[in-house]
Amino acid sequence: MYNILTLNSISPKGLAKLPGEQFSVSSDIENPDGIIVRSADMHDYNISDSILCVARAGAGTNNIPVDACSQKGVVVFNTPGANANAVKELVIAALLLSSRKICESAEWTKTLKGQNDIDKIVESGKKQFAGPEIAGKKLGVLGLGAIGVLVANAALTLGMEVIGYDPFLSVSSAWHISGQVELAKSIEEVVSQSDYISIHTPLNDSTKGMVNSELLKKFKPGARLINLARGGLVVSKDVETALDNGTLLKYVTDFAADELLGKENVLTLPHLGASTPESEENCAVMAAMELKEFIEYGNIKNSVNFPNCEAQYTGKSRVTIAHKNIPNMVGSITAVFAKENLNIDNMINKSRGDWAYTIIDFDSLDNKHDSLINELRDLKGVVKARIVREK
Repeated sequence: MYNILTLNSISPKGLAKLPGEQFSVSSDIENPDGIIVRSADMHDYNISDSILCVARAGAGTNNIPVDACSQKGVVVFNTPGANANAVKELVIAALLLSSRKICESAEWTKTLKGQNDIDKIVESGKKQFAGPEIAGKKLGVLGLGAIGVLVANAALTLGMEVIGYDPFLSVSSAWHISGQVELAKSIEEVVSQSDYISIHTPLNDSTKGMVNSELLKKFKPGARLINLARGGLVVSKDVETALDNGTLLKYVTDFAADELLGKENVLTLPHLGASTPESEENCAVMAAMELKEFIEYGNIKNSVNFPNCEAQYTGKSRVTIAHKNIPNMVGSITAVFAKENLNIDNMINKSRGDWAYTIIDFDSLDNKHDSLINELRDLKGVVKARIVREK
């Protein structure tokens, strides 16, 4: 029986993927084997030795101490693409809201209650809310992952021209993006041409504050900026200045910042990007399946700190090792098995940056479980070793 801790309310559709005869799932479990989390802040959470993995039901993992997890061999999963359609739909709404002053006009119309000649007032007042159509305009998409590709393709169907930039364009994204999307060689090329810019990059050390005063100087004058990705990607005070000097006409963001709240030409949403029942279900299902596959078979897919590493389980004994990506690590690991006179049936090793992961299958472990695991854990560079399956 595996114990799974939930740190947020998780969709029952997702939890149903963890059968009760194998998994005990609760919000108050001590020493869990795995954790499923949505937005709860885990930076002050004690990462105990019992924890094998953390599955984030969402794309971003800035609420998880990923580095601390890596040091303990805890695999952190996310669910890329599970909420992509929900965010795409909100981006389409943001394009329209940034052009047509729909929210402002609705608020103004509320003030007409009880007045005489409302029809005449409306006819004379509506021109202050006029705005351009998006058809025929150019949309710049920064980041062409699961969400960015959907946004780019949808904008084409709305009659827009689309230019995108992603220095790490994946094979999957390349297959799915329309051939009508122009691929730029730099961010500057995108923002200098675009009437609308939508951001879809992850937040990390290299992207934090990427939209700042220097980049904003290169924007096409009068552009409209949409950020439904992560608040930290944009320097809010620099956007405020760009709005004041006319570089930007409108800023739509899903992340509240004090200096922008209530400011004219800023539409701030309360982090609605993935707030749909469909998205929450999709993320929960994907997170639960990733966690289940890892705990039961040691396979890794969609991890943010360890490499994807999968081997079909064929019913034999299986050992997995999370370790640092350093020279002679694999040799040291296989030497342990040779010392125990164990014959390796199948092995796969993958690395990602500073970390690596190894899956090894055996016909039998010859009841050498304790000594084997102790020897592996004593190896310099190994942060976690476990027997996943035993024949």
